[in-house]
Amino acid sequence: MNEPNLVRRARTAFALLAVALVITSTLHARQNAAPPAVGLLHVQRSVHMLVVSGMNIAVQVGDDGVLLVDAATAAVAPQVIAAIRTLSDKPIHTIINTHVHADHTGGNESLVKQRGTGAPQPVRVMAHQSVQERMIAAAPAGGEAGGFRLNAVITLPINSTYDTPTKDFFLNGEPVVIYHAPRAHTDGDSLVHFRTSDVIAVGDVFSPDRYPVIDLATGGSVQGLIAVLNHILEITVPAKFQEGGTYVIPGHGRLCDEADVVEYRDMVTIIRDRVQDLIGKGLTWEQVKAARPSRDYDSEYDGEGGSSPDAFVEAIFRSLKAQ
Repeated sequence: MNEPNLVRRARTAFALLAVALVITSTLHARQNAAPPAVGLLHVQRSVHMLVVSGMNIAVQVGDDGVLLVDAATAAVAPQVIAAIRTLSDKPIHTIINTHVHADHTGGNESLVKQRGTGAPQPVRVMAHQSVQERMIAAAPAGGEAGGFRLNAVITLPINSTYDTPTKDFFLNGEPVVIYHAPRAHTDGDSLVHFRTSDVIAVGDVFSPDRYPVIDLATGGSVQGLIAVLNHILEITVPAKFQEGGTYVIPGHGRLCDEADVVEYRDMVTIIRDRVQDLIGKGLTWEQVKAARPSRDYDSEYDGEGGSSPDAFVEAIFRSLKAQ
C-alpha cells in the first residue's frame, strides 16, 4: 500500500474519531445538563411568584390547596412541582390560563398528572371560552397561529370556561376575581385578581421590559390592549410615594406595581397616537415604518421575547387599519 493511501486513511480515521467525540460530548452534555433554575418570590399574603425559563407563574397557597395562574411548559413541569412543594404539601386545586399560547398552557396536562394526592376533586383548569375553542381549532392544523405555538393537546385539560366579563370564586380564604380582556394580546386574555392579597396576575398583556406582542391572528388589537392596561390601573392602588400597594405579576419580567403599568400604558398610547396620526395623513405602512414612531422608546422596550420595534408598530398599524 503506497503512502498517499495511508495518509488518506489516517485522515479519514481522524475525521471519524472527531465526529464521534463531538457526538459523545453532545450526548453527555444533554444527559448532564442542569434543569432550569426556579426562582420563588413571596409577593404578599398568600401569593407567590414563581419564575422558570423566563416565564412567571402566580402561586396562591392555603388550606384549600394550590392555585396557579398559568402553567409554563411541559418541559419545566417537574421543576414547577418541586418549587410548589417548598411552599405547600397540598395538591393543586386550580390552574387558570391567562391566554392560549403554549408557554402559558403547555404545562397544564403535566401539572394535572403531578398534582399530588388527597384532593376531593380533579384539578380545575380554567380559561376564557375562546382559549378552549382556539386549542380545539389548532389541533388539526398543527397548532400554529400567528407565529405562536398553541397548546393543541388532544386530551384537552381545560375543564372550566367562562364567557362573561368576569368570573369569581372563593379559595384559600380570599375572593379570586377573573376579568376577561377582549381583543388585547389575544381575544381570550384574563386578569386574575387576588383581592385579599392585593395581587393581580396579568399574563402577556403587560411585560415591563419589552414591547407587547399584539397577536392579530388570535384576535389581539391595540385598542383592546390599551383598554386592559387602563383596567389594570383601575384595580391597582399604590402605597406611599407610588411604590408597592397592589402588586402586578406580569407573564414575563420583574414584579411590578401601578407606576410600572402607568409608564407602559403611556408608551403604548403615545405610539398608537403617532401611528394613528400618520395613517390620517395617508401614509403607507412602508412610510410609517420609515418614520420610526417608536424610536424614543426603543432603548427601553426593545427587549428579548417581545416584539421588535418594527413588528410592534406594524401590529398597531394593521390593528388600526382593520377597525
